[in-house]
Amino acid sequence: MSGIEYLPAWAALPVAVLLVLGASIVLIGALGLLRLPTFYQRIHGPALTVTLGAGCLLLASMVYFTAAQSRPVIHEIIIAVFILMTAPVVSMTIMRAAVYRDLRARKRDSGVTLGGVYGIVEETEGKPPGEA
Repeated sequence: MSGIEYLPAWAALPVAVLLVLGASIVLIGALGLLRLPTFYQRIHGPALTVTLGAGCLLLASMVYFTAAQSRPVIHEIIIAVFILMTAPVVSMTIMRAAVYRDLRARKRDSGVTLGGVYGIVEETEGKPPGEA
């Protein structure tokens, strides 16, 4: 067995469903990236959907190559574990860097103060912060 034309029906249906589902999830995440107005809203779409969409695509790949080669193929599990471990950490690091940048620049319109977690402290001229 060397091509998709020789793939059995029990494997072709889940592969097709997982490919369409994974591609749809990634497309929805990309549209969210384009549609949402601030950086802090935009970061959530790709962070969540890329992980789920990539998981569906990797699962489809695993089913296809397991059926095509008549042996268990689990290389995709290593890739999925790597994505599940690194994607949230990278997203959180990017968000923290953006928060730090916006707080240092005192950008009120960037969205950094919308949730009420962070506040921008105003400094008075010539006095250190805390002494008003």
